[in-house]
Amino acid sequence: MANAKILEQKSQQVAEVAEKLKESSCTIVADYRGLNVAQVTELRKQLREAGIEFQVLKNTLARRATTNAELSELNDYLTGPTAIAFSKDDIVAPAKILTAFAKKNEHLSVKAGVVEGKVVDVNQIKALAELPSREGLLSMLLSVLQAPVRNFALAVKAVAEKDGGAQEA
Repeated sequence: MANAKILEQKSQQVAEVAEKLKESSCTIVADYRGLNVAQVTELRKQLREAGIEFQVLKNTLARRATTNAELSELNDYLTGPTAIAFSKDDIVAPAKILTAFAKKNEHLSVKAGVVEGKVVDVNQIKALAELPSREGLLSMLLSVLQAPVRNFALAVKAVAEKDGGAQEA
C-alpha cells in the first residue's frame, strides 16, 4: 500500500500543476527525449529569461492535473517524456522559444499546447511562434497611429514653405 505522505505530496503536486494550467495564458507540452544536459540547461535558461516556467512531469500526474483543470483533451499528447512550459503573461514567447529551439535541436519536439484555455495542436503553436512579439506589435500600432499626424505635419510644412516662397517673390 502506498505511503499516505507520498500520496499527499502527489495530490498536492497535481493541484499545483492544475492551478498553473488554469492561470497560464500559454502552456506548451514538449517531448525532450534525446536532449543532453547542456541542451536542456540552455533551453531552461532561455525560458527563465522570458519569465516562463519549465517543468518535467510524469504523465500520470500531468493527466490528473489536466482533468482537474478541465483540459482533458490534452491527455492525448501526454505520452513519452513530457516537459511543460507555463507562461502567465506572454502568449507568444514560449511558442517562439520552443519552436526556435526545436529547429536547432531535432530531439526537442513540440506536441501541443493550451492558449488562453483552449487546447491547440503543434501547427497552431508554430503559427503562434511566427507572430511578432508584444513589443513588435505595439511598435507597429504606434507607427500606424503616428502616420496621420506625421502626414499632417508634412502637409503643414509644405504649405508654410510654399507661402514663404510666394512672399519672397
